[in-house]
This record gives sequence, C-alpha cells and structure tokens, in this order.
Amino acid sequence: MRTYAHYRDLGVADATRGMALAHVIRFVGQCDPKIVSKKHTHECEFQMIYVLKGSITTEIEGHGVHKMNAGDSWLQPQSIVHKVLDYSDGCEVLEIVLPAKFRTVELEK
Repeated sequence: MRTYAHYRDLGVADATRGMALAHVIRFVGQCDPKIVSKKHTHECEFQMIYVLKGSITTEIEGHGVHKMNAGDSWLQPQSIVHKVLDYSDGCEVLEIVLPAKFRTVELEK
C-alpha cells in the first residue's frame, strides 16, 4: 500500500469471498513526485477508479496525462503501465479491483 495514502476497506472482499475489492483511498499531505511518481502496473483483471473529492493527475502509457476531478471515473486497462503525477489536498478516490488479492509491480525505484 502507498505510504502517502490512507485506505478504508468497504468490506467487499469478504462479502464476495475474494472476488472483488473496494476501498476509499484518501491521499495525505502534499504530493511529493519523488515518492508518488513511480511507474507501476497492477496484476488484476479489472480496475475502476472514481474520484470522490478533489483531483488526481495520472499518466497512463499510450494514453498520456489526464487530470480527473470529483465525479470523474476511469477503467484502467489490465496491466497497463501508469503513475500518479499529482493530487489535490484532500483527494479521495473509490477503487474497485478484481480479484481482491492482486499484485502491484513497481517498475521504477
């Protein structure tokens, strides 16, 4: 899990016997690009992110840089390389992932 974020589990993994995960991620403190902006990928079948509060800027390989604001959502293609570039103070997102147990692979240290 990210050290610059707090996670609130919504109980979906238990309710679905591990088929899906849903949690709210609240980003804390100022965005530090040295810590946050690392290319990575997730080994999962499905990932959807919905911005609840604030904004988040991401770079998705082959799709460029996108700033998402409260009310925006996106499906993250399977195993696509991406990174967080910035987030606003108090940014919160809802993330839904299938399966509940998945691996994040950092491509930069």
